[in-house]
Amino acid sequence: MKYIEKTPEPQTFTDWKNLANKDWQPTYESLSGALKKGVKTALMAEQGNLCSYSESRLVEDDSHIEHYRPQSDATVDPLDFSNMLCSCQNHLKKGDPLHCGNLKGDWFDESLLISPLEKTCETQFAFTADGYIQASQEPNQAALTTIEKLGLNIPKLRDLRSNTIDPFLDDDLSTEELQQFVRGYLEHSDAGKFNEFWATIRYIFKEYLVEDSMDEVT
Repeated sequence: MKYIEKTPEPQTFTDWKNLANKDWQPTYESLSGALKKGVKTALMAEQGNLCSYSESRLVEDDSHIEHYRPQSDATVDPLDFSNMLCSCQNHLKKGDPLHCGNLKGDWFDESLLISPLEKTCETQFAFTADGYIQASQEPNQAALTTIEKLGLNIPKLRDLRSNTIDPFLDDDLSTEELQQFVRGYLEHSDAGKFNEFWATIRYIFKEYLVEDSMDEVT
């Protein structure tokens, strides 16, 4: 799970909400078309085009706006941009297992769900070379519950992580080459995108990173 630093909501979204009057109130159900797409695009951009939970690549037609605190909570404003994330999975393919926002659904427990909006989220998880995610320290019930409720260890995601890790395990890579490989992978592109499973690679290969220059890749 990679930390997400929230950005201001799109001005068009603010302007639309400001149209509220005694005869009309904006609702999440009425958010649609280009306006909703603009909100989603902004969420994808602030996340570096990675799923808020799994860090798999987000694509426009297979992702959705996720409410960290579910809309079913009467105290939640469904139009609060600070509570919105973008999660993978939209139109489920037959046999595709639920995970991330779709599996989480309306479940929420502030003490047991680790938020990607908290700077400490990256320190809560550890990764293994075969693609598993686990709690970084024991006991850490919040990390274990988060993994379970988001389905972060389902075979599909384990395989994706493992396939991402494999090229870094090439015995032909020198220490210097591996260091350059890792650092290059963790840098965002000119378009602001991060590579998939960023936190996985950072955790497993952290020994190849120079700590005093890590600000360049965060």
